[in-house]
Amino acid sequence: MNVRLKFSSLWQRLVLCCLLVSCLFLLATLPASAAINDDRFEGNVFVLYGGNGSLVPPKTTLPKSKASNKATILVYYLDDSSDCKQYATVVSRMQAYYGRAADIIPVNVDTLAENKKYTPDEAGYYYKGMVPQVVILDKAGKVVFDRQGQVPYEQVDDSLREVYNLFPRSESIELKIRPVNEFSTELTEKTLSK
Repeated sequence: MNVRLKFSSLWQRLVLCCLLVSCLFLLATLPASAAINDDRFEGNVFVLYGGNGSLVPPKTTLPKSKASNKATILVYYLDDSSDCKQYATVVSRMQAYYGRAADIIPVNVDTLAENKKYTPDEAGYYYKGMVPQVVILDKAGKVVFDRQGQVPYEQVDDSLREVYNLFPRSESIELKIRPVNEFSTELTEKTLSK
C-alpha cells in the first residue's frame, strides 16, 4: 500500500509538472497575427478584406449558372494569399455593378478535388494553377475572359460590357445598354421631336 501511495503521488506530480510546462509554453507564444500583405490565414478574404461576406458560400453552382442564361464570373482564390486578400475589394466592386446581372462564384482552390480531368461544368476545368484568377463565361457558357493575378476591375468591366452589349466605359461611365438598331432609334427620336 505504501508503494502504491508513493506511485500515485509521483504520478500526480508528473501530471502537474506537464500542465505547468504546457501553460508556460502557451503564455510564451506570441498571438497569431495576419495582415493584408502577408500569406497567413485569418479567415475568409471576402469577409475580412472585401467587406462582403455575402459572396461565400456562393449563391449558385456553375451548372445552375450556365443554365440561367446569365454570365458567370469565376474567381479563384486562397484565404491565406496576400494577393487574394488585396484582390477581394475588386471582387466586391464586381458584385456591386454586376451582382444582379451575372453570377459571381468564388472558388477556394483548396476545395478543388484533385481530379486528372474535369468537365466544363466543374470549376476545376477552368483553373490554371495561380491565384487570384478571374474567368468570365458568357450567357452561352463560352470563356470570354481568363486572366491570372490581380486583374484591374476595368479589364473585367470591359469584358462584361461586351457580354451585356453595354456602351464602352469611354462613352458611358454608367452601365447603359446600347441600342439594338441605330436606324430605328433615329426614327423614334425624329418621331418624338415632331
